[in-house]
Amino acid sequence: MPHAIVVNEIGGPDVMVWRDVERRALKGGEVRVQQEAAGLNFIDVYFRNGTYKAPHLPFVPGKEGAGVVVELGPEVHGLRVGDRVAYCGVDGAYCEEVVVQADQCLTLPDRIDTQTAAAMMLKGMTAEYLLRQTFPVGPGHTVLIHAAAGGVGLIAGQWAKHLGARVIGTAGGPEKCALALEHGYDHVIDYKSEDFVAAVRDLTDGQKCDVVYDSVGRDTFPNSLDCLKRRGLFVSFGQSSGKIPGFDIGILNQKGSLFMTRPSLNGYTATRAELEQSAAALFDVVASGAVSIRIQQTFPLAQAADAHRALESRSTTGASILTI
Repeated sequence: MPHAIVVNEIGGPDVMVWRDVERRALKGGEVRVQQEAAGLNFIDVYFRNGTYKAPHLPFVPGKEGAGVVVELGPEVHGLRVGDRVAYCGVDGAYCEEVVVQADQCLTLPDRIDTQTAAAMMLKGMTAEYLLRQTFPVGPGHTVLIHAAAGGVGLIAGQWAKHLGARVIGTAGGPEKCALALEHGYDHVIDYKSEDFVAAVRDLTDGQKCDVVYDSVGRDTFPNSLDCLKRRGLFVSFGQSSGKIPGFDIGILNQKGSLFMTRPSLNGYTATRAELEQSAAALFDVVASGAVSIRIQQTFPLAQAADAHRALESRSTTGASILTI
């Protein structure tokens, strides 16, 4: 029987238990993947601690991974046993084996290994929709990306620069700022020692930014709005510091007829065509060398609780993976 991390009740990292789970028969359109690595993401924390409601208890956390197809269910087309695949947005990645719908699997190009894929699918495709669809970034744009040294932040900084933008980031502490500067950022503001609103104003000669990408939430709102140009866009795609508190929508008018959105990856990859388009763009930009994927931390899957503690304490940088 395969082993998995199982959450029996909502709570802290200690509610995650390493145990064997039943291997069920495959249904139509499903494949079984022998995992080689799973990605670590804040959304895993949100489901574990109840910020997001899990569909049922107990459950196996995790939303992205990569490995090898070891079994095909009925009516599966386009995949074979032995294919290397990756997926994201699928429940149950913290497991030695995972059952995935075939139409949610993406065949990996030879140039991308499974550990890199596990580290980049959810974070990289998030960067793709943020930079190419939510706000199509290009030459002449100035963007601000919070959590610049995080998993999405390191990918987004490189990709935004590749698209021609001027890229400003925020990070906590000199080491994280230095890491972000190695990954495409023109300027990185240390929010622990600087007022990021004043710093953005100074860096842009008062012109401010076209778009702010914010995965932090409570700690950066509403100050992020003061970093935007008139009719600029605030994009909230996470809440690592806690939920943005309720506010009067009139503040968007007061601060310059601003726009605000709360997108998600599922909203941009709901169809197979959308999923393939986003993944292809990610594979291409990584294979070209324009975006490098740096795996900063590796944890054995059985020690997922330690991985969550590190992630929640903000002691991690870049991408983290759980290895099997």
